[in-house]
Amino acid sequence: MNKAEFTTVAGFAILLLFHMTQTEVCPPSCNCTSLGEMKGLQIDCSSRKLKEVPALPVNTKKLYLQNNSLTTVPPGALDGLLSLEEVKIFDNPWNCDCHILYLKLWLEDTSESSLANVRCATPAPVRMKPLRQLTGNELGICKRLLPIKSLEFFWRDLILIAVAITTLILVAWALKFSKKPGLACKVNHLFKMEFNA
Repeated sequence: MNKAEFTTVAGFAILLLFHMTQTEVCPPSCNCTSLGEMKGLQIDCSSRKLKEVPALPVNTKKLYLQNNSLTTVPPGALDGLLSLEEVKIFDNPWNCDCHILYLKLWLEDTSESSLANVRCATPAPVRMKPLRQLTGNELGICKRLLPIKSLEFFWRDLILIAVAITTLILVAWALKFSKKPGLACKVNHLFKMEFNA
């Protein structure tokens, strides 16, 4: 076996080992069932009084998190579930403030049917409102945070634009004054010589 073949076989073995360790890890508070060879897992974390989403195997196909005490999902917590086909996440006391925006966007991309079943528990103005119908105006704290961040970016961008424009003006000015008047005469003289010849 040459070096290239050995490297390929070793890489494949490490990848297979990594894949097996990633897919076999079941959260201790959940019940995991294999859906068949290389078909993924069904992760049932329903009715476990969970207050946070556990670390989930990457090959999760079906995820049941309903009837727990979940109030929010940290940004990125579900991004690794690329092969997910079904998710049930209803009957949790969701706190529909700025922090719920990640879950809303993730469900919009992953499971519209699950999004339809998720309802807000708090704050009072949106109690029992479907998460799907939640608007930016109802995320009270987000309205206060967004303009501050936007202003930071505005001033930074404004300064960058001013520096770019100033640089372009200086370059144009330098090019204008760096042209030698004799150069234009020489070019004209050469054209005259070509046409006269």
